[in-house]
Amino acid sequence: FYLQREKAELDILACGKDSTINMIEVGASEASEEDVALGFQRAIEEHDKILAWQKKIIKEIGKGKSDASKPEVPEALSALYESQFATKVRDAVFCGIAGKDAIHAVEKEWKDAVALDPSLADLKPGLIKRFLEDKVDEEIHRGAVEGGKRADNRRFDEVRSLFAKAGGVSGILHGSGIFYRGGTHVFTALTLGGPGDSQLVDTIEDQDKKQRFMHHYNFPPFSAGETGRMGGINRRAVGHGALAQKALEAILPPAEQFPYTIRLVSECFASNGSTSMGSVCASTLALMDGGVPIKAPVAGIAMGLMSHNSEHRVLTDIQGPEDEYGGMDFKVAGTRAGITAIQMDIKLDGVPLSILVEALEGAKAARLQILDVIEKEIATPRSTISARAPEIITMKVKPEQIGLVIGGGGKTINGIKDVTKVDDITIEDDGSVFITGKNGTAQMAKVMIEAVVKEYKPGEVYEGEVTRMMDFGAFVRIGPGKDAEGLVHVSEVAPFRIDKIAGAVSVGEKVRVMIKEIDEKGRINLSIKMADPEFASRKGLVPATNSNGPHTNNSSRAGRRDS
Repeated sequence: FYLQREKAELDILACGKDSTINMIEVGASEASEEDVALGFQRAIEEHDKILAWQKKIIKEIGKGKSDASKPEVPEALSALYESQFATKVRDAVFCGIAGKDAIHAVEKEWKDAVALDPSLADLKPGLIKRFLEDKVDEEIHRGAVEGGKRADNRRFDEVRSLFAKAGGVSGILHGSGIFYRGGTHVFTALTLGGPGDSQLVDTIEDQDKKQRFMHHYNFPPFSAGETGRMGGINRRAVGHGALAQKALEAILPPAEQFPYTIRLVSECFASNGSTSMGSVCASTLALMDGGVPIKAPVAGIAMGLMSHNSEHRVLTDIQGPEDEYGGMDFKVAGTRAGITAIQMDIKLDGVPLSILVEALEGAKAARLQILDVIEKEIATPRSTISARAPEIITMKVKPEQIGLVIGGGGKTINGIKDVTKVDDITIEDDGSVFITGKNGTAQMAKVMIEAVVKEYKPGEVYEGEVTRMMDFGAFVRIGPGKDAEGLVHVSEVAPFRIDKIAGAVSVGEKVRVMIKEIDEKGRINLSIKMADPEFASRKGLVPATNSNGPHTNNSSRAGRRDS
């Protein structure tokens, strides 16, 4: 089941009843509106089957529901509203000013007026507040359906003014994006790291799963004009961040193409309707500014619903009171090619398929309009990443060579890190090696790793260092690997027989050697005279005086590894 979900191009989680849907979560790989609508239809069909079974159980053993009716409203309260506040509420709701400031002003006046009426002195504050909220809710729905009006006087399908900016904030940032939609303003910062910076997460489905893409969402109090303290994250921030992350995952390059760990942090500077979809847009700008080769830009929009007396109106780009009092918050994100994420919350019992299809069509039109603005600012990702971002070099070693690269207790890999000052070296089980560094350190580490795992061949010439001296020859290290040490037999120093090796080379001396052969046990035999014919003359070596000297004694080679 989980494997099917991972590979599916469209994953829909939907709840509902009576042939309607009341909750939706969608993750998709640029699915068409038609395919998504078909998915909703299939969900409704399956819901109805389960509901029929539930109703059968209820009929057999169910219990009646308890009464949860609203408390009765005094006639004096209704009379006060009709005589003094009905017109004020209507004017405040449709004042043409974005946000809820006008409504809040009426709320304060309403509380003061009720407090001055002795006949209403015993009413609970909650009932007084709830009464006015119900009237505002009723007015905003009726005004949309019967009067064709929105709170800020826009058309039903009209998107607020848009602004997009890619980069230009700070040279320290690896990428940044600023996106405005009316009174909703979001800034997103991009940071790139190596594979070792990926986050380990434990879920019901996975343990120690490496997450290379993270989107974090912050909603500071000042974005809503408040002074509240900055605390830890809450469920809302987690949910909004996860929704934007889902919307962007479908267009990210695979790790094979772009091995970086990608972290986006969206900060809401001002809030007036769907900051989560604003975060999607700002994140797209930041990714492209940072040179991340995304498949396509992503944008998002929130659709709303007003209903009254069995009629309805679908609203594009809801804000302020439309968000608070509207019947539906239907967030849709995607590219020009299709949808990548949807989330729907409602205050109704359910939304029929026909309205969902209408909302999908409206969301597509708005999405394309927003993408026009984004692509006018930055049409494609920048060709290079920030100079401040780390360099990542990818290489491959054989799985059986992983131990060589790591070394006993991590000695080899830690030694490479210490010498090169590289940021990180990550090795996967399949032998993939990711080297993260700056200022050329990654390339230095790659050269050292290549030397560790190098498979030597006869005829290759190296500059080596004498490490040990024996009677029969000298051991010379030609690389950092444990098998990168070979024997120069005394007979391979000069083109003539010499008395002993000690007078020819010394420990620590650099010598030029050629691999003469590699025996069946993998032992390397080296030759100085084949790699450097002038070595003997430069050293002033002379032919041996003892015809039975070490030049002709080959029996000592057999035990060289035991010395």
